[in-house]
Amino acid sequence: MIEVPQDLPGADLVAAGIEALTRGEFTVEALLVAVGAQRLRAAGLDLPCVEGWPEEPELALYAALGAEHGGDAHSRYNALLRRLVSFERALERRGIRPSVLEPAPGESRRHDPVGPFTVPGQAPEAQPPRPER
Repeated sequence: MIEVPQDLPGADLVAAGIEALTRGEFTVEALLVAVGAQRLRAAGLDLPCVEGWPEEPELALYAALGAEHGGDAHSRYNALLRRLVSFERALERRGIRPSVLEPAPGESRRHDPVGPFTVPGQAPEAQPPRPER
């Protein structure tokens, strides 16, 4: 397992999140790490297994931001996800093959705004159309 490279964008958030998870705390940073846990582990980061890990970390993160930032939760949530995705991509470019990080069939990449838009549990033919850019 590798350490969090501090020269990557968003490394401060990921490092703080891992430290909080190690202490058993679910801070905003820890919940952000939980959102990206699959890709982060696939890239080689050692994430602690913590009791009480949220089933839906995206919702837990948004709720925590709502409690902390009120009406600004939505913009803060999106900004944090962009930083997480930047970190994940930079980490992957350091040597992990992208094919290893692709989701399994039927799995969502909900937190990656550039990835395919899918609705968990919905058949591919029933997916809503992706908006034009």
